[in-house]
Amino acid sequence: MAGGIRDSGDDLVENHEINVTPFIDVMLVLLIIFMVAAPLATVDVNVDLPVSNATPAQRPDQPVYVTVKPDLTLALDNTDIAPGGLAAALAEATEGDREQRIFLRADREVAYGDLMEVMNTLRDTGYLKIALVGLESTSGAVPVPTDPASAAAPEAAQ
Repeated sequence: MAGGIRDSGDDLVENHEINVTPFIDVMLVLLIIFMVAAPLATVDVNVDLPVSNATPAQRPDQPVYVTVKPDLTLALDNTDIAPGGLAAALAEATEGDREQRIFLRADREVAYGDLMEVMNTLRDTGYLKIALVGLESTSGAVPVPTDPASAAAPEAAQ
């Protein structure tokens, strides 16, 4: 009747496998977050915007300027364009070369939404290389013209 150790065989066997189910759940949640956030980080309008203190880029020999006037009429270089005639005028000015850069400039009084409409029109006609034109300032301060005569002088310098 001595006390003996009985081996009944009901000992639990240790499991040495890693449970990856929580890891997979976390990865799926992160995947969904990135799938939702990725489209929000894209930009539809490709525009080359210069930094205000950057050195000016080389101008092409024959730049094509599209100007939005304060009354929202358009001009190609110095010629007024009829409403709806932007595509035909650009095709004539660029000789059908849609890879040519278009320099877009607008008056200060033009609303941002109106400028975007002109940019969308340029994109719809196939001109994807659009550069915005601004006044070049060497001192870092933005010049504010006080009379219409001085406002026309920087425009002529471009």
